[in-house]
Amino acid sequence: MTQPLPQVPSIEPELTGVRNFRDVGGLPTVDGRRVRHGRLYRSGHLAHATGEDAAFLAGLGLHTIFDFRNSADQKLEGPDVDLPGVRNVNIPLSDPADGAEFWTMVRDGDLDQLRSILADGKAAARMTASYRTIIKERTAEHSRVLHALAEDSVPALMHCAAGKDRAGLSIAVSLLAVGVEREAIEEDYLKSNDPHRRYKVRRSDSSSAGMSPEVMELLSPLFEARLDYLSAAFETIEETWGSTERYLTEGLKLSDETRRRLRERLVDEG
Repeated sequence: MTQPLPQVPSIEPELTGVRNFRDVGGLPTVDGRRVRHGRLYRSGHLAHATGEDAAFLAGLGLHTIFDFRNSADQKLEGPDVDLPGVRNVNIPLSDPADGAEFWTMVRDGDLDQLRSILADGKAAARMTASYRTIIKERTAEHSRVLHALAEDSVPALMHCAAGKDRAGLSIAVSLLAVGVEREAIEEDYLKSNDPHRRYKVRRSDSSSAGMSPEVMELLSPLFEARLDYLSAAFETIEETWGSTERYLTEGLKLSDETRRRLRERLVDEG
């Protein structure tokens, strides 16, 4: 049997080059237990980590970093900083605003162009649809992550670009698998809206016109964590599989034994 890892107190450092970092330890499960601290972390990308950031992350004793960015993300932001002895696993998930042309317009487009692709609820609708798609079409990827956690990949850090959508959904699925209360999952998800966690919006036109209140309002659905998005993911689970249990067993192919090992690794004994 694997030796139990020592309990690590919840720490939320002020990282300089890594946004949206946090330990999901402490979240309550439906059977009255809690997620262990120091087992599962989430963040934005690690490409801009400073030396001090990297030293902190290296000190967490991570086994695996799951990077859900695609090649376009990595080209834009760069590869993750190397952490000695840590396995980096890239499992690309669809960008919620997928498409190079779309992101080019977000970063370079003028107000009229942005209105054409984002106004009148189009941006929020795009995000909602993407959450549904990731749940329905990325079961193999989420299954792979959960089986890895059950086997040997803890402590683990999950990230995408902003640490909000792809990492947020992957964390949510992982927490569902070990019985975390849905309200607690939602509360953790919404922490990505805290000002110090927010992804820094990049615009080629950094003038007052290019970053005007109307432009930022048009962009906000892309860069906010909205409960409607996560609710759409949960609704998709119910609509597609009928229940969370069937989603876990049939959609993600999790056996009782795998789920037991997941709980053993991620949840306090109680």
